Amino acid sequence: MRFNRLDLNLLVALDALLSEKSITRASRRLNLSQSATSGVLSRLRDYFKDELLVPLGRNLVLTPLAVSLTEPVRDVLLQIQRTIEIKPEFDPATAIREFRIFATDFASTVLLGEFGQRISTDAPGISIEISATTSTPAEQLERGEVELVILPSKFMSETQPTAFLFEETYTCIVWTGNQLVGDSLSLEQYMQLGHVSSRFGTSATSFEESFLKDSGYDRRIEVSTTNFTSLPHFVIGTNRIATMHTRLARRLACYYPIRLLAPPIAFPTLEMCMQWNRFLDHDPSHIWLRKMLLEIANTEPDRNLCAPSLAAAPAGQVISLPRERLSA
Repeated sequence: MRFNRLDLNLLVALDALLSEKSITRASRRLNLSQSATSGVLSRLRDYFKDELLVPLGRNLVLTPLAVSLTEPVRDVLLQIQRTIEIKPEFDPATAIREFRIFATDFASTVLLGEFGQRISTDAPGISIEISATTSTPAEQLERGEVELVILPSKFMSETQPTAFLFEETYTCIVWTGNQLVGDSLSLEQYMQLGHVSSRFGTSATSFEESFLKDSGYDRRIEVSTTNFTSLPHFVIGTNRIATMHTRLARRLACYYPIRLLAPPIAFPTLEMCMQWNRFLDHDPSHIWLRKMLLEIANTEPDRNLCAPSLAAAPAGQVISLPRERLSA
């Protein structure tokens, strides 16, 4: 099909070339040979009377015209895709649908796990693909590679619809065999113990590390990892301590020999949000997905989990630091 002398099939190739900035990577994405992709680029250059991608050293960079085309081309393709895919009615009991979601292991465990249980009986034709393998989830959302992003509010794009899910606090965990820590935790103990820390993506420091350093405290990090659910593994059998999300800590205490303790420092709370591409705003299936996740987020704190209640730190030992909200 042609529109104003442009073969509309070339829009898909143009989108791949503009986003990948590489003939090799674009050819893989398009399932074409490199020579065929080069031929497509030549046709696009001829149509737009512009080089679109030009060599700079060993890389290709976009021309000013190509930069101006990137977002409109992606929007056109997403609009076409959503117009074709969106059904006027959605019945979860009979629908066949896959949702592609970007979420860390924290959100997957405390939120999406429950969603997975519900759809196994209530919506057997619904499947979910969960990924957290990129440091640019906002770009994936813009390109339509994922349909939903679940992250702290800091990582939300300003250009896409967003909804608040839940507010999270922080908890300390130690091994049940740790003889250095009793039923409460003092600031002195907290600072003397070796710490296990987790960070998201390419961040050089964890949320609590940045907060403590800004507040004048310097901990001893003995283990650093890139996922949250692995923290107990580096605490068990040692006298180390980890600071983590309360919901996740309560879940993990069902399976690991760990004790939960209230931190001796008043860490700021964390706002978890979900975000989706604006072209999915009125998609009945996506509206159903967001409603389900909101329902789970709102009921989760009332769950009777197997973890014991948090031990309260003795009066006078909880140190209140600045109360601005954490964003990582």
